[in-house]
Amino acid sequence: MGLKLGDKFPDFKANTTEGEIESFYEWIGEGNWAILFSHPADFTPVCTTELARAAILHGQFEQRKTKLIALSCDSVEAHEKWSPDIVAYCYRHSKTPEGAKWCPMDGDCHKGKEAEEMPFPIIADEKRELATLLGMLDPDEKDSEGIPLAARAVFIIDPSRCLKLSFLYPATTGRNFDEILRVLDSLQLTAEKKVATPVDWKVFIIDPSRRLKLSFLYPATTGRNFDEILRVLDSLQLTAEKKVATPVDWKAGDDCMVLPSLSDEEAVQLFGKDNVKPLCVPSGKHYLRLTPQPK
Repeated sequence: MGLKLGDKFPDFKANTTEGEIESFYEWIGEGNWAILFSHPADFTPVCTTELARAAILHGQFEQRKTKLIALSCDSVEAHEKWSPDIVAYCYRHSKTPEGAKWCPMDGDCHKGKEAEEMPFPIIADEKRELATLLGMLDPDEKDSEGIPLAARAVFIIDPSRCLKLSFLYPATTGRNFDEILRVLDSLQLTAEKKVATPVDWKVFIIDPSRRLKLSFLYPATTGRNFDEILRVLDSLQLTAEKKVATPVDWKAGDDCMVLPSLSDEEAVQLFGKDNVKPLCVPSGKHYLRLTPQPK
């Protein structure tokens, strides 16, 4: 990635679901932190679970004076049509009984929730200008025209507009937003205590073909979470062999998402009829399908 820790994060203009942002710096505001996170595409299963989790945790980010903004290479119109699906999933997920990770939605799951809005904007980077500038394109994930999509990047920016931390996940591995909160707490604490950060801590995960699959870049003041490293390694190894993706906050043994590229017939053939559970969403699109973790 082109940006290094401590670099001044670039200012930019952007079209979003909340209108035009003339200056990213002005949008962040005085004294605030910001988190910019990208996703590969709208109307896809893992991305829906991730933005729903971010929406559920939005109040906790607000308490930390941190503004969230998402990005993909889709249009504002696509974002707006997709947002009710996120809200419906968010509502159902937040109502899930404690300890139950996933709960399939019934046909009425979103009734009365259509008026709800996403608590943060989504950038429409249709020309991939920002994704290219910030080094967020994933060469393994392409659209129907063969053009790379945005990876699952996370950038944490401090009030001085400097990059403090970056993550880069592949499309098949959902991020852990509790880990993002943890590192944000660490960054804010160590910034307040004026602890020096002389070097950076890096984690690279390389697959058997010697290709980089994931990278974390932490400052020296923030210890890494090796449980998170194990979690993403489990996801990378599973998704390399099976036709699944792992949703937000997934851990080994949790349900997975059937890849959108599989038809219903192919999914049933691979996983069994009783092991494919579709989830309804307001858009009526058929892309959220749960399956137990394949063995």
